[in-house]
Amino acid sequence: MTSQTTHSENISPTAYATGYFWYSQGMSHPALATRQGRLLHYAFRPLIMATSLVGSMSMDALLLARHRGINGVLTRAIEEGRVRQVIEVAAGLSPRGWDFMRRYGDRLSYIETDLPKMAATKRELLTKAGLLTTGHRVVELDALAESGPQSIFAIAETLKPNLGTAIITEGLLNYIDPASAHAMWSRFAKVLERFPKGLYISDLFLQPDRNNVGRNMFSQFLSAFVRGRIHLHFESTGHAIEVMKNSGFKTPKVHQAGELPAIRDIAHIPGADLVRILEAVR
Repeated sequence: MTSQTTHSENISPTAYATGYFWYSQGMSHPALATRQGRLLHYAFRPLIMATSLVGSMSMDALLLARHRGINGVLTRAIEEGRVRQVIEVAAGLSPRGWDFMRRYGDRLSYIETDLPKMAATKRELLTKAGLLTTGHRVVELDALAESGPQSIFAIAETLKPNLGTAIITEGLLNYIDPASAHAMWSRFAKVLERFPKGLYISDLFLQPDRNNVGRNMFSQFLSAFVRGRIHLHFESTGHAIEVMKNSGFKTPKVHQAGELPAIRDIAHIPGADLVRILEAVR
């Protein structure tokens, strides 16, 4: 385990809250709407309302754009035949694995990963509800591990080497310091090199977004809540593309919210307009 693992366990409470948020939006299964998630979801409501009033932005729209944007890019990759296997890193209580397996069945293999406590919780919730199907697993992974059984390399070894594979992160990058993030992206690129087609999909925010009052308010609260600093890694979309190329990705793209059909209907809402989706091909 890496030295950052203990800190990373602090992220889990936000996973409960966002898990309930997806359910409240009609996007998730009741099995993933936990009591703890409901309590945290409603505890966050006053802050989210304050960011809307004071900061003139909607955190709900930001979260929806982030989630639906990633879903849209992944859906297109699957429909085009480029992706048949998915590793979702730090999946928390996201409904994406359940949703995509429901939609694609045996056309897809999906591995949801997280640190041990959250992975065990999600595996238990899905198992009790009968939602884990063939090709759908929940396993332990430390996104910062360079080697060992909980590394991305070990997880990738369990997949078929002849099928296109995607790695997904949602809401993770802001919790990781720059040096650790760069090392993680390089590992992702090396892993995806093993497959005939490799794709990394993630949400990202730019450093100028710090100037948004609402986002800055929420970031400061979140930083205190998880007892760690919130990081923004990129100065611009061009900077993000440069970093991804230096990490080993051949053709990275950064999609603006309004460019993605999956979120075009909400892209004009303050908050959603801050979302960018990274699509990096290895």
